[in-house]
Amino acid sequence: MKELLKVTAVFALLLAAIPLLTFLKPRENAVPPLTAKAADIYEIGNIPAGAAASVPPISGPQSGQAGNTLSSGNTDSLKVLDFTSGQVMELSLRDYVIGAVLAEMPASYHGEALKAQAVAARTYAVRQREKQRLSPDPELMGADISNDSTKYQAYFTPEQAKSFYGVGYEAYLEKVSSAVDSTGSDVLVYEGEPIVAAFHSTSGGKTESAEAVWGSPVEYLVPVDSSEDEKSPSYLEEKVFTEAELKARLETSLDGTELEGDPEDWLKIEERSESGTVIKIAAGGSELSGADFRQIFSLRSANFTVEYSAKGGTFSITTKGSGHGVGMSQYGANAMANSGSDYKEILLHYYGGAEIADISDIGI
Repeated sequence: MKELLKVTAVFALLLAAIPLLTFLKPRENAVPPLTAKAADIYEIGNIPAGAAASVPPISGPQSGQAGNTLSSGNTDSLKVLDFTSGQVMELSLRDYVIGAVLAEMPASYHGEALKAQAVAARTYAVRQREKQRLSPDPELMGADISNDSTKYQAYFTPEQAKSFYGVGYEAYLEKVSSAVDSTGSDVLVYEGEPIVAAFHSTSGGKTESAEAVWGSPVEYLVPVDSSEDEKSPSYLEEKVFTEAELKARLETSLDGTELEGDPEDWLKIEERSESGTVIKIAAGGSELSGADFRQIFSLRSANFTVEYSAKGGTFSITTKGSGHGVGMSQYGANAMANSGSDYKEILLHYYGGAEIADISDIGI
């Protein structure tokens, strides 16, 4: 019985730690496919190509026009499903955004970068909330959003934030709360609706287009300069695999693929975007996307090069940046803030063509 209690206690501790372990990794938000069915938001790297040509509106007519179907529900609250307990929490939008910023961006970053993240987080939340009010997802059990960071924007409860930040929690909470409050009710909009406010940890020196990564063009998610990212500790990473390791991973992951002959001919990058993301790579007789290759080898990004060493019998895969590369670079936002840019300048740089508006001005 003592042994059973011991095992149960250890298992409980592991379960409690799981939500926090995700945040030790570089962040990128989760964005679903840009299809006519999904005027949703966010990704972790698995959006298929061949989606619809643009992000559809969540309301039909533009906000403020006759026939607008956007909800007139409570604009200051958000229902969040705790995916670990199945309980739905009702939070003020302010408290949710504070928890999201604490989870998504290092609280040590410059205040203006935290403000930019706050607006992106608020935009994410209100877009997701309106989508759920128009077309509820049964899996959310009546909630607007979930704290499952593999599917939605990450969020820390106060307890999780205290555990994660430790003795620095109170100071970081005050700093992030101040950043959130100073942005008021600002959201990013395009043609009167909240945008898909994609973001990532670090670009490869230039951000990516939504079209290159997810197969669908989005007017405000296009490549922009983010060259300061080259100074990030997450900018470069090299992973080395033996011939046997690489062969096993690819043949296991890709049905019908056999890597034979000279290993130097096993891999060939066939197409790359202007910002560096690998679009297509050939592996033996198969062809796969850079995003799929990234997933198979657990790479930081799909902006990579591959070098084979015959002498060592190894493949070196070197990535640039961390995340899908679309939208705002968090490291780049911090660099812009340190150079004197305010949060509005940061946001309008990374989401070109979008505008900053008050929630009340867009009718939601």
